[in-house]
Amino acid sequence: FTEEKLGQAEKTELDAHLENLLSKAECTKQWTEKIMKQTEVLLQPNPNARIEEFFYEKLDRKAPSRMNNPELLGQYMIDAGNEFGPGTAYGNALIKCGETQKQIGTADRELIQTSAINFLTPLRNFIEGDYKTITKERKLLQNKRLDLDAAKTRLKKAKVAEARAAQLNTSQPEENNIMVNVSYVLNLLHVKWLKSEQEVRITQSEFDRQAEITRLLLEGISSTHAHHLRCLNDFVEAQMTYYAQCYKYMLDLQKQLGSFPSTFLSNNNQSSSAPVQSVSTPSVLASASASLPSVSNSVVTSGISELKSSSGSRKARVLYDYDAANSSELSLLADEVITVYSIPGMDSDWLMGERGNQKGKVPITYLELLN
Repeated sequence: FTEEKLGQAEKTELDAHLENLLSKAECTKQWTEKIMKQTEVLLQPNPNARIEEFFYEKLDRKAPSRMNNPELLGQYMIDAGNEFGPGTAYGNALIKCGETQKQIGTADRELIQTSAINFLTPLRNFIEGDYKTITKERKLLQNKRLDLDAAKTRLKKAKVAEARAAQLNTSQPEENNIMVNVSYVLNLLHVKWLKSEQEVRITQSEFDRQAEITRLLLEGISSTHAHHLRCLNDFVEAQMTYYAQCYKYMLDLQKQLGSFPSTFLSNNNQSSSAPVQSVSTPSVLASASASLPSVSNSVVTSGISELKSSSGSRKARVLYDYDAANSSELSLLADEVITVYSIPGMDSDWLMGERGNQKGKVPITYLELLN
C-alpha cells in the first residue's frame, strides 16, 4: 500500500461497473443517514428527549411515558379554564381548546409511532445491517487487492533478477567454478520466479472471488432503493393522516368558538374602567348586528318594546356566548336561559340579566325572548 502511494508499485484497478456500484452504495449511505437524522428531528424536536430515547433503545428498555408538547399545553389550558370557571366564556373556551390540543397530541404520538416502524426502522436497518456487511466485504476486497499487488511486485522483481543473472552468465569467462555458481543462482532464481507466479495466480483467484461477492452485495442497492421508496410512501401517508386529523380537530374547534363575535373579543383589550357607552356605540352595535342572524333581530324587536314598557321580567335564551367587557356586564353562554328586565334610563340596546345570584347588563342582540 505504501509503495503504491509512492508510485513504486502498480495498483490493480477495479472494473468500472464495480467502481460505480461502490460509489452508489456510498452515496446511498450518506443520504440515508441525513434523511434519517432529520426525520428524527422533525418527529422529536427536543434533543434531550432524542438522547434519552436512544439510551433506552440501546438498553433494550421501554422509555417512560411523558406528555408531549400539545398534550402539555392542552392540560394547562384545561386547568386554567377550570380555575377561571367553566361557566365563563373564557374558561369554557380554554377547556375546549385544551381538549383539542390533547387530541392533536394523541395524533402526534400515532404519527411518531407509525413513522418509526414504517420509515425510520428500515432506514436504520440498512445503515446498521446491509451497509455494514458491504463495508466488511469491501475491506476484504481491499486486502485481497493489496495481496495481489504484492505478489505481482515480487514476481516482477524475480523476473528482473533472473534476467540479470542470465545476462551475467553470458558475459563471464568459462571457468568451472564461476559457471557452477552462476548456474546455481539461475536455478534458484527460476524456482523463486515459479513460486511468485503461482502466488500471483492464487491471489488473483482470491481477488476475483471477493470482487464477485462484493459486486453481488452492491447490486442489492437497487432493491434497497425500491424498499425505501415503499417506506417513503408509508411515511407520506402517515403525515397525510396526521395533518388531516389536525385539520378536522381545528375545524371543529373553530366551529365551537365561532359563537365568539370578533367585535366583542376586541373589547377585552380595553381597560375595565372604560365607560359603558363605549361598548354600546352605534358603530359597534351595527357591526355586531350585521354579523348575527337576522332571526335574532326580528325576535328581539318584536318583544323588546313590550318588555321595556312594562316593569316585569321575561325569560330569554342566549343565542351566542358573550364575554363581559367589565364588571357591570354579565358573561353569557350559548343556549342558557336567563331572566331579563329593563331599568328606567338604561340604553335601548341593553337589558339587565340575572343568573342565580349573578346580574349584569347584557346586549339584546344576543337574546331570544321566550313566551
